[in-house]
Amino acid sequence: MRWGSLLAAVPVAAVTLLAGCGAPAPAPPVRSGGPTPGPVVPTTGPAPGAAGRCPGHPTPACTGVPPGVKLRTLALNEEGAAYRVTRSGTVLDGVRVPGVLLVHADDVTIRNSQIDGYVINADGDRTFRFTITDSTIGPASGCQTLPGIGQDKYTALRVHVRGHGDGFRASGDDVTIRDSYVNLCSNPGDHSDGIQTYNTGKNLTFHHNTVDQRHAKDITAPIFLTDDQIMNATVTDNLIMGGTYSIQLRNGRGRLVMRDNKLVDGSWVYGPVDSECAKIDWSGNSLVTIDEQYRVTSTVGPLPCAG
Repeated sequence: MRWGSLLAAVPVAAVTLLAGCGAPAPAPPVRSGGPTPGPVVPTTGPAPGAAGRCPGHPTPACTGVPPGVKLRTLALNEEGAAYRVTRSGTVLDGVRVPGVLLVHADDVTIRNSQIDGYVINADGDRTFRFTITDSTIGPASGCQTLPGIGQDKYTALRVHVRGHGDGFRASGDDVTIRDSYVNLCSNPGDHSDGIQTYNTGKNLTFHHNTVDQRHAKDITAPIFLTDDQIMNATVTDNLIMGGTYSIQLRNGRGRLVMRDNKLVDGSWVYGPVDSECAKIDWSGNSLVTIDEQYRVTSTVGPLPCAG
């Protein structure tokens, strides 16, 4: 999808139209930017936030809210469409947000939580630092056009993005996405992407993620990095599938790395790669086949750069 100004300032009216969620479940009132929610209670499965939950490439079984976490639903505090955080250092742990999550304060932490809409850290021209781990983003059914997470100065670890046309948006500096799983959808007129840069900046890391775009119809690419403001982007050890051209990296500057990624053979529409090869440290990328659990069943051969 090729739009940018909407992400830079999301008015409540737009949130209301795009949240795509029903009424929240009953919950105690929570003030905007109020105290940290109550603790989660693990019952079974791995410890919340535990590293190394995925033995191979990320899947729905080892990303998102860990098994056994009990979620407490937060009451939406922005016109019934969003939950807005305004206090720096807020921790959201083991909560469900039945709409959009607006991060409007620095150093916010989201973990072991479910966001039924999307997560965005823009408030007009300002953006805020946040970290999100072991969380599920997006509705259980339906498809929202807006990216699951955006837009800059964030770290996402072991996140499961579902029900979104775009997975991650990088629209500024210092975006790190690791060990996460994205299953993309699309609405008519979308330009679905797994990770897209738009008016971005420096220092993007996209490492050890799985991006499945095979079921979306209105698509661009699982990896779509073509913004002329890109500086220093590292894309390594990802498993990807789908797209028109699956890997697109163009117009970047500085250190550009595309290494050890696996692309499912024949999953694209036009071709596997459309990139500016002379600018990129390109090595170790390959074409593979996989099974239904995203396990690599064979290596078809090397994946050369082309553009």
